[in-house]
Amino acid sequence: MNANRRKFLSAIGASSVVGAIAVGKANAQSTESAQSRPSQPVSSGSTIPANRELTGKAAIITGARNNLGRGYAVALARNGADVVVHYHREVTRDQAEETARLVQQQGTRAHLVSGDLSQLANIRRLFDEATQAFGKVDIVVHNAGRSVKKPLAEVTEAEYDRAAGINSKGAFFINQEAVRRIADEGRIINVVSSLLAANIPNYSAYAGTKAAMEQFTRALAKEIDWKRNITVNSIAPGPIDTPFYRTGLTPEDIERGTQLVGRLGVIDDIVPLIEFLASPRSRWVNGQTIFINGGYVTR
Repeated sequence: MNANRRKFLSAIGASSVVGAIAVGKANAQSTESAQSRPSQPVSSGSTIPANRELTGKAAIITGARNNLGRGYAVALARNGADVVVHYHREVTRDQAEETARLVQQQGTRAHLVSGDLSQLANIRRLFDEATQAFGKVDIVVHNAGRSVKKPLAEVTEAEYDRAAGINSKGAFFINQEAVRRIADEGRIINVVSSLLAANIPNYSAYAGTKAAMEQFTRALAKEIDWKRNITVNSIAPGPIDTPFYRTGLTPEDIERGTQLVGRLGVIDDIVPLIEFLASPRSRWVNGQTIFINGGYVTR
């Protein structure tokens, strides 16, 4: 490995998340689908990093009750950030509380906020509560999303509206509120999907409504006064082995998703990129969509 390669890997924080993300206890009363169950642990150590480069920062993570969102929340906390843990419905509060516990275990503060992000009032309340809890907002990771897995010809109007409400409308107004409220030197990170560049059957509604986020990212990055040193980027994960991904898929579907790269991704594969983009080290990365999928699809 040459010196430039080593330098690049160091810059993006290529080490795994340090610390275990435990799986929250399932609520016996819950009627949630497999998508709502806590995901696999993310574990690669137990020592809090000495260099907590996000100390004093406040982050909002949408969709943080489990899966990738939980991984992002714990990772930013391990790097010193206080975290607002957003979750969609009160029926999943126990999972969000587990994420908050794991955040606090890293020595930082957590604040829970629930709400449907297809409603502008809930988006504004999310930022209001973040500011009240921590005094400011420095980092916004818009991770919340809704998947629809069925042929385009079978998608109902209600299913499309629910997906677009979170993936497109919600993303638009999360970004709008973020740029209005975020502190100088802030970081806005939108989580899209590698399906933006893949032709996979049965994902038209999901991929199509997520695609809008990429354009919001590009536009906003150009509109912000460069003197504020705020960056806006998207990441596009490939197939990640979580309940969110596996819901509704057959073993054959999953095999097709892994045949080009050998395995599904895991949460630890994605978290280092979020850590990098949230950090001061990413100051020259702006307006980009970064695909992270093991070569599953390229663009």
